Amino acid sequence: MRKGLFIGINDYTHVSRLSGCSNDAMAMASVLKTDANGDPNFKNIVLTSAEDYLSRAKLEDQIRELFSGDCNVALLYFAGHGGFDAGTDEGMLIPQDYKNAKDGIRISDILNWATKATKIKNKVIILDCCQSGSAGEVRALRSESSVVGEGMTILTACKKEEPAMEGAQHGVFTGLLLQALHGGAANILGKITPGSLYSFVDNALDAWEQRPVFKTNVSQFISLREVSPLIPKEILRKLPDWFGEAESVFPLDPSYEPTEATFDPEHGEVFSQLQKCNRHSLIEPVDAEHMYYAALHSTGCRLTALGAYYRELAIKGHF
Repeated sequence: MRKGLFIGINDYTHVSRLSGCSNDAMAMASVLKTDANGDPNFKNIVLTSAEDYLSRAKLEDQIRELFSGDCNVALLYFAGHGGFDAGTDEGMLIPQDYKNAKDGIRISDILNWATKATKIKNKVIILDCCQSGSAGEVRALRSESSVVGEGMTILTACKKEEPAMEGAQHGVFTGLLLQALHGGAANILGKITPGSLYSFVDNALDAWEQRPVFKTNVSQFISLREVSPLIPKEILRKLPDWFGEAESVFPLDPSYEPTEATFDPEHGEVFSQLQKCNRHSLIEPVDAEHMYYAALHSTGCRLTALGAYYRELAIKGHF
């Protein structure tokens, strides 16, 4: 079971209004509800200021409920105002009824609730708000334990004391997350992990923009969403057959190239599959600029480091 709580607050009673947070929460919940093929993914609750009054008490109850029970993944997403209590040196999420620091939902409390949820295997916290980077700092917890408990992943829009910028329709951070979840951060198998989300966002922002923060304490990354594989799995399973060893060279000759008189259709089918692997950097031609010339000049092709990795996964039966 996977469950998600998505919170977006535009309208505040005592602090300035925001514009895109409700849309951010709804869009994130929508994309994570299913995988690209329509299979169910996360079972979601969406709370926005357009539909509810999101007081501190209501939000704390919902977040506690998220991090209770027994499930494989619990994901918290928050878009709204963030704050920082200088008196206690702690970051906060700002609920709709916020007046002063005592009304904030302390990130340290959220991390504690998540850490104590021992029956939930994976806890993912995504924060698109100012000051959100404080979630990754040791002082965020009032104890000697690690901020990032076992099975926990934290992804925030910006570093401590940085603003989280808004775009035309979505926050800058969430806009990039949505691109990533729609396939931009997918690996060869079509899996999108928290790590690949962070890498996608980090690479998209230049050095002068807000910087995302990523903290994790997991033994293995989970897939948050799946899209169509870049290379069909039935082709990836052939890598150990084509390359007996990771360093092997698959011999090519003109019979693999459809334009040549010696063309063999069976070789042509194999060559087409090898070229798909080449397009996604799993295979490279030997002593040639293109696969075409490797066939024409009877050299061959070999695995790249990435190709050797997927060959090993095929041997282990991971797909």
